[in-house]
Amino acid sequence: MEFQFLGTGNAAQVPCYGCNCIACQRARTMTIYRRNACSAKIITEQGTLLIDAGLPDLCERFAPGVLHSILLTHYHMDHVQGLFHLRWGNADTIPVIGPADESGCDDLFKHPGLLNFLPPPRLFERILIAGLHITPLPLYHSKPCVGYLIDDGRWSLVYLTDTLLLPPETERFLIAAKPDVVIIDCSFPPTIESKNHNGLNEALAVIDSLNPAKAYLTHIGHELDAFLISEDYSLPDNIFVANDNEMIIYDNVTPLASKF
Repeated sequence: MEFQFLGTGNAAQVPCYGCNCIACQRARTMTIYRRNACSAKIITEQGTLLIDAGLPDLCERFAPGVLHSILLTHYHMDHVQGLFHLRWGNADTIPVIGPADESGCDDLFKHPGLLNFLPPPRLFERILIAGLHITPLPLYHSKPCVGYLIDDGRWSLVYLTDTLLLPPETERFLIAAKPDVVIIDCSFPPTIESKNHNGLNEALAVIDSLNPAKAYLTHIGHELDAFLISEDYSLPDNIFVANDNEMIIYDNVTPLASKF
């Protein structure tokens, strides 16, 4: 599989509307530092999977027939807004898999259009999608939310957003599973407290507990970017701040290489 970050920002994204902090100014002048709604895609021989659908231009990014399935972490608007336009398309149905949430988001369940919302999978039980073994894991958030452990038989990654630390059963499961890559919510610097998202200290604590070969911070707010710039903060060598369009791949030369 090839994994690509499509967006690495939190709900405000970067640059944040009306903000002139050092991070937002940088993002306006250097597009590489812009952060769209947090989401990703995975490419396998069987098709393309999306993780979350917060980008509003999904209809332009993906031609009919390209999307194999969509995995949703939860039903907050910044993670599903791209579905509202996509659903009225004239194309084959697209399976959508997400957590158990009776309310969903707005009227998506009532008027799904071409979206085929499948029954929520059982937590901690592995399912097969597009040649990948995928395991949904419960997270701590203000709405029912899951992360996904994804394994292609050669390497594995776990995608953990949105969350504040991890439920004990999820942490125990992942310690035993030993994913090669951890991708985790890191929305804020240590100076900001949140009830629903990791700050830098919390994200680093989770990474330390899981001890992966590599880890990537995502769901990043402009406050964290500004902190990293102004404090000249250095992360451990195996932890990276993810960027939009960055890819993680496994090849025979450089396992778990990153590239744009």
